[in-house]
Amino acid sequence: MRQHLILKLEGPMQSWGQHSFEGLRQSAAFPGRSALLGLLAACLGIDRQDKERQRALARSVGFAVRCDQGQWQPQKMTDYHTVKNARVDYCGLKSHETIQTWREYWQDAKYTVAIWNLPEATVTLEQLREAVMKPLFTPVLGRRSCPLARPLFESITQAPDAICALAQTEPVAGVVYSEEGTDKQQQLQLRDVPIISQPRQFANRRVFIHSLGRPEQEQKGEQYVSV
Repeated sequence: MRQHLILKLEGPMQSWGQHSFEGLRQSAAFPGRSALLGLLAACLGIDRQDKERQRALARSVGFAVRCDQGQWQPQKMTDYHTVKNARVDYCGLKSHETIQTWREYWQDAKYTVAIWNLPEATVTLEQLREAVMKPLFTPVLGRRSCPLARPLFESITQAPDAICALAQTEPVAGVVYSEEGTDKQQQLQLRDVPIISQPRQFANRRVFIHSLGRPEQEQKGEQYVSV
């Protein structure tokens, strides 16, 4: 059996950025590894310049995220505003004063996250539990404009793996994206592993797709939106 820290991510708005330039900032269907590490780092009070503590955290934890299903259906909202001093890559222009931007948010989305310690862990689940219950920096759901609607901490659960841990946590229905799985399962290739030594640069990882609560054939493709 293995310990799992169970978190709930709930709020009126959430935004989990995908790769983009300044024009359209789309939100992924669920928080990726970079986003979850950032959330935990904020709770632990890790500064953006503290590369050693960032590396230690990244080497310590694995993640599984469930897009919780219920009687609601999350909807996307697009926010329009303007930005000065955008990156030169935007629309291929060399320079510009002010540009238009569109940013996506999920409304009323809910996620359950299972976290476990990796073999080389130096940051323990108990340290993370204490941090999410008394965060040093304010945790948000992707952007500063997305506050929490409830505390992050849900429970510490004993289970053989993350899927079994999530199956013990209500609501037991939804699509799970886990860093653990087998080659026979449906998979995604995501580029969301932060390269600590190169800010805003990311490496790839495999994510395994599981279904909880309904037959897999009924849930195939249900990820809030396709990823």
